[in-house]
Amino acid sequence: MAIRSMEYLKSLVRELVKLPSETEWVEFKCNNKEPQMIGEYISALSNSAALCERPKAYLVWGVQDDTHKIVGTEFQYRKMKKGNEELEAWLSRMLFPRINFRFFEVSMEDETVVLLEISCAEKQPVQFA
Repeated sequence: MAIRSMEYLKSLVRELVKLPSETEWVEFKCNNKEPQMIGEYISALSNSAALCERPKAYLVWGVQDDTHKIVGTEFQYRKMKKGNEELEAWLSRMLFPRINFRFFEVSMEDETVVLLEISCAEKQPVQFA
């Protein structure tokens, strides 16, 4: 997966919040950090991106879903675990087929935003758990 500069990530977040509403391939959250929910969203967004012919889908924490206002998040993906397993490793293990996804922490307007970039499903739908 390509390295993303902080300027690129900030620009991407600004473009996503300009959307008139959430889409099949973009979802906004504030602080929901339930691992099961995250896994289900990864699967759904990956599949939706493929159906919408988008190369990537995005799950963004720190943005209100109704107003698209950047409010920041307390979600700290690096510290999250499911059982004794790190969140990213657990999510990767629970997705079939395995797909690329990557978390980014972005400072926007003095607030922390977490961006999850998810590759679209390619040869078959992505299933979680």
